[in-house]
Amino acid sequence: MKYYLFIAIMTATFTLAFTAIVWRVGLRYRLYPAIRERDVHKTPKPRIGGVAMYFGVLAAFALSSQVPYFSIIWAKPSVVWSVLAAATLIVVIGVADDLWDLDWTIKLGAQFLAAGIVVGFGGFQIFYLPFGTQLVVSSWVSFALSVLAIVVVMNAVNFIDGLDGLVAGVGLIANLVFFVYTYLVLRDTGASTYSSLAPFIAVVLIGVCIGFLPLNWAPSKLFMGDSGALLIGLLMATAALALIGSLDPALLGDNNAFGRSQLLGAFIPIVLPVVVVLLPLLDFGMAIIRRMGKGLSPFSPDRKHLHHRMLDMGHSDRDAVLVFFAWTAVISLGVLLMYIGTAQDWDAGYWPGVAFVLVGIAACIAVTLLPSASRAVPRDAADAPSSSDASASVDPPDSPTHPDAPAPNEPRTA
Repeated sequence: MKYYLFIAIMTATFTLAFTAIVWRVGLRYRLYPAIRERDVHKTPKPRIGGVAMYFGVLAAFALSSQVPYFSIIWAKPSVVWSVLAAATLIVVIGVADDLWDLDWTIKLGAQFLAAGIVVGFGGFQIFYLPFGTQLVVSSWVSFALSVLAIVVVMNAVNFIDGLDGLVAGVGLIANLVFFVYTYLVLRDTGASTYSSLAPFIAVVLIGVCIGFLPLNWAPSKLFMGDSGALLIGLLMATAALALIGSLDPALLGDNNAFGRSQLLGAFIPIVLPVVVVLLPLLDFGMAIIRRMGKGLSPFSPDRKHLHHRMLDMGHSDRDAVLVFFAWTAVISLGVLLMYIGTAQDWDAGYWPGVAFVLVGIAACIAVTLLPSASRAVPRDAADAPSSSDASASVDPPDSPTHPDAPAPNEPRTA
């Protein structure tokens, strides 16, 4: 555990330093597009924070190559390099889209290519599905399902990127839960070492999100952009596939290593990785149905995402983000408790987790649907923070109206 903690701390430190540098570069070279009608923010801010997150990921992997504990991760260099190559491609295409607004077909094609690199060269695949007796899928079905899963998760995470700190915070919570889960699974399946790629990627994302949040929390100084959101989605999906693909299907049958409940034991390796991104997946699914129902492209932008709806209900930007955090924590922690209760042979089994989810959902619904009087007060547009889904705009940083502009006779910081 101490090695994972070391990686998380160092990754957060590296990412924070890179984020400060990228922010200054973004201001100096005015790397921000115009504000769009659907955007929440009203002042221009750099939208290339994903570059800093990417450098944080590179630093973490480079550091791991020098730590003997993680030598097993580098036992097959092609696996690591496939992940980094896909991450590089997705960040490059994300930055290009953030700056020049690429056609959605180009972005989607790049996402499928990145997913294909991870699956084809890295070997991250869904080899079986736990339906009754284990269903082992054919190689081409495995490839197609795995690529599709990565692309869906990438877009789902990107779709919720609309408020300051939202994706970074959700990513932090989701990966904390996923890291604990993978660590417990390695223990319960009798793994010879806790050093594995799935928990390593999760802990790297924890560090990246922690390091990025200080400059992205409301009121933010910069956004992660598509490059950052797609990077988080890519790595989360890759970590999930790394875990699922490494499990022996025999462990999920009768008397499985995941506890007394065959049903829960069989499905938990797939359920929890999905649950930690449940909110993004829900928003993604609703958007696809909504847009295709109108005869539009599923990737045509609009202002009807879940975070937009919460703002329209009267929530402030920051409160809406905290509500999202609560939903993510309740669902993911609840399923984690179900696993722990079953695997540890608690007398109550998975019912404590079920109770936690039910009570938590009730509380989240109350907070979501009944905003307080203070939340119902119209938001001050000038103070409205924004997201990496947003862009930059009207007043350049040189303008005295820009919040990051230097005072008269004050030297520029960028």
